[in-house]
Amino acid sequence: MARYRGPVEKIERRLGVDLGLKGERRLAGKSALLKRPYAPGQHGQRRAKISDYGLQLREKQKAKFLYGISEKQMRRVYKEAAASEGNTGSIMIQLLERRLDNVVYRMGFATTRSFARQLTTHGHVMVDGKRVNIPSYRVKAGQKIEIREKTKNNPQVVRAVELTAQTGIVDWVDVDKEKKFGIFTRIPEREEISIPVEERLIVELYSK
Repeated sequence: MARYRGPVEKIERRLGVDLGLKGERRLAGKSALLKRPYAPGQHGQRRAKISDYGLQLREKQKAKFLYGISEKQMRRVYKEAAASEGNTGSIMIQLLERRLDNVVYRMGFATTRSFARQLTTHGHVMVDGKRVNIPSYRVKAGQKIEIREKTKNNPQVVRAVELTAQTGIVDWVDVDKEKKFGIFTRIPEREEISIPVEERLIVELYSK
């Protein structure tokens, strides 16, 4: 499946949750979801009963759009989590959180995961001093993530740092906002990861 490139705010309205897809508009309290908290289209305000399968599918869509991954990538992450010891759903979310583009976003160097992915694929991100251009790269505890020197003054990066300084960043990264680098200090527990996704339903969907 190709990556979705349409209007992202319509996705948030359809799914009924803030997935952080619009960045600065969301941080400024101007997202379409806040203004029109119902699904798009002429029948958007109607309440429809959703089947169990529909609920499971919706949670999978939330996770895919939230982390910006394809169906193939999502299924691969699920299979890896299912083959690991522990709670499959929790491990799945932890694996997604360790994606390089997500860590760049969590460190506050981008207002959206989409821009963080763009920074990564264009070679503006370094891991332990080496350029890495693979968004799905799995970050390990203790690794240093840095924006390349020539990109540190990029207006979008500077603006992202300013905005996230007001909203705060997660506890499992240690960031030097002036020098534009951070340390992924540890893998977070599922309870610490605040996302509007019920991974239990995703596991139920894939395990059928």
